[in-house]
Amino acid sequence: MIRSSLRLAAGVLLFGACAPHPASAPTPVSQPAAMRQPPSAANDTGEAEGRPRQPRAPRPYAKVITARAKTHVGMLTTHQIDDKLYFEIPAKELDRDMLLVGRFARSEAKPGDFDGYGGDQFIESTLRWQRDGNRVILRRTSFAVTADSTLPVYQAVRESNNPAVVAIFPVEAYGPDSAAVVDVTSLYTTNVPEFQSSRGKIDEKRSFIERAVAFPENVEVEATQTAVPVPEPAGAGEPRAPQSAQRGPEPVQSVLAHWSLVRLPDDPMMPRYFDERVGYFTSQQVDFGTSEQRSVVRRYITRWRLVKKDPGAALSEPVHPIVYYVDPATPTRWAPYVKAGIEEWQKAFEAAGFEHAIVARDPPSAAEDPTWSMEDIRHTVVRWLPSTVENSQGPHVSDPRTGEILNGSVRIFHNVLNLQRDWYFTQVAPLDPRAQSLPLPDSLMGRLLQFVVAHEVGHTLGFEHNMKASAEYPADSVHSATWVHRMGHAPSIMDYARFNYVAQPEDHIALEDLVPKVGPYDVFATMWGYKPIPDAHSPEAERPTLDQWARMQDSIPWYRFSTSNSNGADPGEETEAVGDQDAVKSTGFGLRNIERIVPMLMPATIHPTEDNADLTELYTRLIGQWRTELGHVANVVGGVESQDRYGSQPGPRFTPIAPARQRAAVAFLNAHAFTTPTFFLDRAILDRIEPSGALTRIGDAQKVLLTRLFDNSRFSRLIEFEALAAKPSDAYPLGAMLSDVRHGIWSELDAPRVDIDAFRQNIQYAYLDLCAGKINPPPESPRQANVPPQFAYLFAPVPDEARALLRMELMDLDAQLRAALPRAANRDTRAHIVEARHRIDRILNPK
Repeated sequence: MIRSSLRLAAGVLLFGACAPHPASAPTPVSQPAAMRQPPSAANDTGEAEGRPRQPRAPRPYAKVITARAKTHVGMLTTHQIDDKLYFEIPAKELDRDMLLVGRFARSEAKPGDFDGYGGDQFIESTLRWQRDGNRVILRRTSFAVTADSTLPVYQAVRESNNPAVVAIFPVEAYGPDSAAVVDVTSLYTTNVPEFQSSRGKIDEKRSFIERAVAFPENVEVEATQTAVPVPEPAGAGEPRAPQSAQRGPEPVQSVLAHWSLVRLPDDPMMPRYFDERVGYFTSQQVDFGTSEQRSVVRRYITRWRLVKKDPGAALSEPVHPIVYYVDPATPTRWAPYVKAGIEEWQKAFEAAGFEHAIVARDPPSAAEDPTWSMEDIRHTVVRWLPSTVENSQGPHVSDPRTGEILNGSVRIFHNVLNLQRDWYFTQVAPLDPRAQSLPLPDSLMGRLLQFVVAHEVGHTLGFEHNMKASAEYPADSVHSATWVHRMGHAPSIMDYARFNYVAQPEDHIALEDLVPKVGPYDVFATMWGYKPIPDAHSPEAERPTLDQWARMQDSIPWYRFSTSNSNGADPGEETEAVGDQDAVKSTGFGLRNIERIVPMLMPATIHPTEDNADLTELYTRLIGQWRTELGHVANVVGGVESQDRYGSQPGPRFTPIAPARQRAAVAFLNAHAFTTPTFFLDRAILDRIEPSGALTRIGDAQKVLLTRLFDNSRFSRLIEFEALAAKPSDAYPLGAMLSDVRHGIWSELDAPRVDIDAFRQNIQYAYLDLCAGKINPPPESPRQANVPPQFAYLFAPVPDEARALLRMELMDLDAQLRAALPRAANRDTRAHIVEARHRIDRILNPK
């Protein structure tokens, strides 16, 4: 959920004309103006200059744009005549950069699909119209590389960044002021990749223009596109399946697609440099025109353009607020909570000096504005999608030159309600009597929806996820009713902290405070990104102030953001975590609540006329919650504490976690993860949901935890921490960790009478399987070989030292098993010991 984000957003018309002109930003590469020949030169073929042959001479305007035309005057005047669409392009709109955004208005999305719903974006591109004689050329431009146009290197940059030709159109006629009239129907009804909404081949006979509307700074076009699937050829040497085994032909797909073409602001917003210490999405350029002895990557945060009505006031309304419209398809009972989720961000913008900066509105009726469309690039909309997908998203569109957000699109999939219900029940049911029977009351479900909307709105405001800040709250504070009421149980709604599962019934946390809200980090980050710096007239001039603000994190740790390049090593950046400053202590409290919830399952889910689906779903998710919380403990082992620091801040960015904390984490896992959670083995529940499967459910969850603990990157860190330690007591050696885990998982072997039940046998076999995969790993797959560098740690190879230590562990274990065999309490245990020894022999002596 809550997984964002492209670079999408709203309201170029709202903000384009009122922001100050930037004093200095890198000059994007642009091509020389196209040759503009007057109508009198219409018969010039261009052959002498080696250019392609010019088209036929334009016709009189009235012969092309007839009385039947449906005309809309705007940035580009649109004329719809029968099945054709003409653009009338004024000379002043040539060689200007325009952003094209394509979204679905209607589609054939299935209920379980993740993509393909109304409002989903399918294309984003920057385009430029040019005229060459009696032709108009549409080019795709890029701002990925830049240089100051006054520098010699600008010529080289320009020549290496030639804009691609999307289409060439003959000028059909010339309108007033030599405005070129071109037939653009083919852009929307044929295979033009920059405009195509669906995979396959667009069938021109089944594709047609629906409507076109022009506005002063944008043009909106809708067309039905019908795509015919193109079968993929069988790979070389691959036998083709028999006809009887082949699937039937894929059906065609028709969608109503909507394209917004918007002129990028004439006065680009002054960009604000990105800082790793504060979590914003970015727009990136490579600048070759600096005085440094290398090219420089410039990253600008994505943010809305806000201008104070009263620049001298500490708190002022903006000239134009950020407006979010609520989809009319939103169920009526949820609409107020959607609006509340939007406007929850108002207090954050007050810290940046803006009052009522973000507002929620209902769309105008058809009578009030017949041209209004949710797909219109000027409108940011919270869309409600009829999907069984349990998720939500908050993409935004931004000006690639400056990072100015132009449009946002929050997407709420209907079944995110079910996900919130399940999370709330499996995390805080012991704390909230309203959650102890299903369905949840609307007032509670609405509040959970408000939380979802506020999170996704955060993405459309430019914010990334922040999992770090929550680990900076003192672990005991999330039990304090006064602290949680004032600060929340997590400092950021952009975290995946969900609900306060660490709180106990005796803490008496107010019910409203169990749900996340816009918190202190969100207020800080909004201030950092949106607060005007009046005396700074360039991005460079802002940097000292931005650095000073970022250094507030030194004294207020919950203002911190996830550390760049931490590669999963910091357990404080865990998802789904509350109180993760002390994962062991907080997970202990969380497990108490899980144990309390098990006897609540049947009373909450069993209804006279309903089946057992709810019981099965919530029982399964409760085991998943158990696994998730214990996973936070596993990540303490071989972990680091981190804080992103720039050159202005002393101190390390990464510090290994104290050995005592790592040992305590392994001891906790041995006691709570690798022993059998018997409280889950409620026969009344199990006999309701399945004839068998408890062994598999518990065993699979335990195997996930053991696999996480035996992660190759974790092994490598433990080895390196020991190698760099000033003295042995400064590290928790990998060998010690492996020994502690072995003794915990095989603890029965030390008893006078060895009795190992089926659940413990499961985790012990999982242990042997993991050791086998580490000692005798399979060949590297192409996926591992081609993984991007930033994700290489996910596919780290087994360190040689780890392989050697695991061999020693299995040899020691084999000796333990041999000694334990005479003390086996029963035949099943003896058989298990014999099988375990056999597997160890195969691992150590593979054929």
